[in-house]
Amino acid sequence: MLKALVLYFSVYGTAKKAAEEIAKQTDADLMEIEPAVPYDSNRDHYNALARFAKKETDSNARPEIKNHIPVEDYDTIFIGYPMWWYTFPMIIYTLFEQYDFSGKTIIPFNTHMGSGDGGTYETIRKLAPKAKILKGLPVEMQEAENGAEKNVRKWLDRLAI
Repeated sequence: MLKALVLYFSVYGTAKKAAEEIAKQTDADLMEIEPAVPYDSNRDHYNALARFAKKETDSNARPEIKNHIPVEDYDTIFIGYPMWWYTFPMIIYTLFEQYDFSGKTIIPFNTHMGSGDGGTYETIRKLAPKAKILKGLPVEMQEAENGAEKNVRKWLDRLAI
């Protein structure tokens, strides 16, 4: 594998934990997608975040990304996110609209509470048609929080990267 980046968006830290495990096992760089306007990361406010995420989805919002993502410096980019309303957070659409992934290898992963990837890996194929998209890894939220080391290892072995 050439130079790789594990790029992730995470509010509660679950996708971050999966991202950290992937970066550890691949020796890849690790970077967070930071929203210009932070989301409330207090889990006690989950219902408010869910309502806000639904509003963003329904309005087809494009939340601004605060930090620069140096996609041009990487050949392989793992992209991770939690599932929100059966899709990825709208900031992931911003990512694909703002950056050119042509010629890159994208390897998606996500955390979820039962919805798997929700079809988001196919959506990524459509958003980055000039990139090579490899088989993604959906990680159940509780597994991500408790350590997904074995599943990440099996997935990476199957990818043969």
